[in-house]
Amino acid sequence: MADASSAMTANRAIPLAGRLTGGPAVTIRPAEPCRRLALRASADAVPLLSAALGIALPVKPKQSAGAKGRVALWLGPDEWLVIDEVGGDPVAECAGVKALHSAVDVSHRNTAILVEGHGAADVLNAGCPQDLSLAAFPVGACSRTLLGKIEIVLLRTGDNSFRLECWRSFSDYAFAFLADAARG
Repeated sequence: MADASSAMTANRAIPLAGRLTGGPAVTIRPAEPCRRLALRASADAVPLLSAALGIALPVKPKQSAGAKGRVALWLGPDEWLVIDEVGGDPVAECAGVKALHSAVDVSHRNTAILVEGHGAADVLNAGCPQDLSLAAFPVGACSRTLLGKIEIVLLRTGDNSFRLECWRSFSDYAFAFLADAARG
């Protein structure tokens, strides 16, 4: 007889696992799984939340702030996406903050695709209307925007590298779109 306790354990499939594509000027691959926090808070809570998270939450459009494997992306006047790639628990860190805020773990809702290489901006611009030149969208810039028909959050991580965050249900579409654009 099978052990009932092991039958009740579900393992979540990682979207895009094992995929790799690109072209002569770009590599497209899924990012490693990480923790994500959707954070909403008023301006008076920002200093307390920043201290709890160990990162200064940015307060200006298109800005991000990073430290020790964690990055906070400004999405709106009272909204951030916090990405933790080193195994921290940003939800638990925010739980003790005595200021009105909303901190929701969206780790399993989102996934990320890394687009890297000297053609990365061109590949993204095949479906993203935003100006991705270094002058308009420098390293560390982030925004909520579109790729084809889906909403994404885009972060420039280097001169020629981007992190594209999307809902996992749209990840196949996003990956296929980017793969097609990389072919030229």
